[in-house]
Amino acid sequence: MPDSLPQRTSQPLASTSRSLPEWLQYLEMLHPVGIDLGLERVSQVANRMGLLASPIAPFVITVAGTNGKGSTLAMIEAVAHAHGQRVGTYTSPHLLRYNERVKIHGQEAEDQLLVKGFEHVERARLQSPGISLTYFEAGTLCGLWCLSKSKLDLAILEVGLGGRLDAVNIVDPDVAIVTTIAQDHANFLGTDLAQIGREKAGIFRAGRPAVLGSQALPASVAECAKALAAPTFQLGHQFNHQAMASHSDLWQWSGQWADGSYVSIDQLPDPGLPIDNAAAALQALSLTGLALDKQAVQTAFSQVQLPGRLQWIGPWCLDVGHNPHAAEYVARHLPLPPQGGRQWGLIGMLNDKDIDGVITALTTRISHWVCVSLPGERGCQASELSSRISAMGGQVHFCADTPELGADWLADVLTPDDRVLATGSFLTVAALLAQLLPTGVALPEGDEHEIR
Repeated sequence: MPDSLPQRTSQPLASTSRSLPEWLQYLEMLHPVGIDLGLERVSQVANRMGLLASPIAPFVITVAGTNGKGSTLAMIEAVAHAHGQRVGTYTSPHLLRYNERVKIHGQEAEDQLLVKGFEHVERARLQSPGISLTYFEAGTLCGLWCLSKSKLDLAILEVGLGGRLDAVNIVDPDVAIVTTIAQDHANFLGTDLAQIGREKAGIFRAGRPAVLGSQALPASVAECAKALAAPTFQLGHQFNHQAMASHSDLWQWSGQWADGSYVSIDQLPDPGLPIDNAAAALQALSLTGLALDKQAVQTAFSQVQLPGRLQWIGPWCLDVGHNPHAAEYVARHLPLPPQGGRQWGLIGMLNDKDIDGVITALTTRISHWVCVSLPGERGCQASELSSRISAMGGQVHFCADTPELGADWLADVLTPDDRVLATGSFLTVAALLAQLLPTGVALPEGDEHEIR
């Protein structure tokens, strides 16, 4: 579920012909709360739209989990595309444009297609009796409608929040993936990892393959699959990955086809995303019957990109991680700055996240901090972040009212050997992606530390 949704009101606008921005503004006011878990209302509207009468694509893969959903989905898409398949995806949240949430054959959905989708959702929603939908529910129905009209070979759906009661779960997947389980969205999912696992495993279907993409999942996930007699494929058991001894920068994947026979692909490049997720992506695709071609997989992993996940722009690393599990991964994979350089952290978070847990994970790597405020009732103030970092012994140099102002301040103090991790929220990263980021204070010509 997007961590950027505004509060809703109960006063809808009059129905008119709307542009996409006008539709999005309208949808923000349809429901009294931003997050309202449950499938009854969204299923009723989906049935009115005919979305559940037939599959939206010949194969559907649904991805749930606390972290790694976006990475897994991006690699499934890249590999399938490299094999010549026509792929559609539905993800959330977006960084810069709403259109990012729906992609058809590698391209963001055009405004016109999304507007048509929202018009279909609205007509179905207003049939008697009228049904109220959240912003996310309406967007999910629109996305599913767009995918259903696009003549796909494969549709890949990312769960927003949880799994069992998420709007995406109205669609029955052919293969379901749970990537990781950790604490996040505690107000809705609680803090019991076993229960969180059961919620995520709510996307499993009876008799259909379930891919478990981590060796550290709570037992409740596999128990849910077993209760449904869903064939289970777990990392470290039915599929695995390992570094190649002769090529330290390459790795090998081994897995199983749907009939239980084994398959292996070696000499795979580092995709720049978690290898656990890459392995799960290959296992899921093998279960759709796709004959994996080594060269196509190599091409896909060498070219896959996912904005906002350890994304480098000059000396800036942007990562949307907003829980301790994600922050720990970032800290482990953040390279050291050049000798003499400082590692800065620009952080902005929402106040319903585990702020202390994220800071604790990052303090192993961050020596200098800039704290920024995020907007809205859920936005944490920079002063609060600063207090928590200082209490842990961190050094906060500046507090800014926005991520943009934090970046502007850094423009005057960065040296060419400094590096900056910008993290804590989709909102933080989105704000910085929309502007030109500073690359460091220019040094006199000929200086040995000039920018390279």
